[in-house]
Amino acid sequence: MKILIIEDEQELLNNIKESLEKENFLIETAMEYNKAIEKALIYDYDCILLDVMLPNGSGIDVLKELKKHNKTDNVIIISAKDSLEDKLLGLELGADDYLTKPFHLAELNARVKAVIRRKNLNGRNVIEFFNVVLDVNERLFKVNNDIIHLNRKEFDLLYYFLLNKNRLITKSALAEFVWGDHSDDADNFNFVYYQIKNLRKKLNESKAKIGIEAIYGVGYKLVEL
Repeated sequence: MKILIIEDEQELLNNIKESLEKENFLIETAMEYNKAIEKALIYDYDCILLDVMLPNGSGIDVLKELKKHNKTDNVIIISAKDSLEDKLLGLELGADDYLTKPFHLAELNARVKAVIRRKNLNGRNVIEFFNVVLDVNERLFKVNNDIIHLNRKEFDLLYYFLLNKNRLITKSALAEFVWGDHSDDADNFNFVYYQIKNLRKKLNESKAKIGIEAIYGVGYKLVEL
């Protein structure tokens, strides 16, 4: 799962990044308005942490731009502004949550997980599909109640497939979700192919009733077997 942190305080940015990476999130960052707008509008994120006071602009203006493009899902405002008016404005513009600085990193992590859980999993921690179960919180994958070990990339790929069951997913979308925004600079998507190959092997060996179908030249689709 990929998170964009928009924050101009370097030390706080580093602390949030480190804390969320320990929770196995993929982190992208922006420290000023223009970079924040560029990333937020071009790429998709599972959650955006948005500071209000930014160099060259305002986090509120970032939120307004996201609203214009229907991309305000999963935005958490993190701000030193603690008035009721500021909180109401952020929430009315579409933010999902508002956390006042200073805050404990554990609370921020919990709120990030809650926001993602509400949007992607209807408030649950697990995805069940035929005989497989993916526990996103515990990062466990089970087939017929047997735990199947997946590396981090395999787990994230399977999570993305399960969120998009029976939909064609391009290689570039997979790469962006699992490897980050800079994956679009890659010369090819061989790194996606190798992880998919390993994931398919584990699904097959564990007798999962789902598989990953290759769509030649385009991408992949999760299908029932």
